[in-house]
Amino acid sequence: MTNRNATVTRQTGETNITISLNLDGTGQANVNTGVGFLDHMLHALARHARFDLDVHAVGDLHIDEHHTVEDVGIVLGRAFGQALGDYKGIVRMGQAIVPMDEALALVAVDLSGRGYFVFQGQFSTPRIGQLGTSLIPHFLESMAHAGRFNLHVHLLAGVDDHHRAEAIFKALARALDMAVQHDPRLAGQVPSTKGTLTE
Repeated sequence: MTNRNATVTRQTGETNITISLNLDGTGQANVNTGVGFLDHMLHALARHARFDLDVHAVGDLHIDEHHTVEDVGIVLGRAFGQALGDYKGIVRMGQAIVPMDEALALVAVDLSGRGYFVFQGQFSTPRIGQLGTSLIPHFLESMAHAGRFNLHVHLLAGVDDHHRAEAIFKALARALDMAVQHDPRLAGQVPSTKGTLTE
């Protein structure tokens, strides 16, 4: 098995972001986006997916957190796609249902080479700490499109928005962990009748 890691840097007039990702890590994370709750969610993602993740982001937070959150999603998606390489031998699809106290989230992914995002659910408050709750689905959509995978997120229950968000990110982590695993029955083949997931 080749090393499945990537480092991606993206610099614009709004943000400067570098992300390193190792899909075969142990869940170690070093994250600094300047948006505390996003940092918390990315730590949870790394820990529960067993990915090693290093995120350094500088953005125009004097305006608001929108550009930083969106662009971290874009760069993380690109790093994920690059780390997957040729997709050979992976399970490809994954799903998880995760509770966080009263909250419950279902996440399903297909590492299909096609970006698509569906979100069903709602948050009760406009913000969790420094993060606007409307940016949570936006972050996930940015990641899915940049990473070229299908992502379906369904909030099935919940009252507290912190719990809702944490259930989503933990379920995403578990679903991605399942999808990137190697299936020895494929004998290194791409899990698609097309023979490719990168074209």
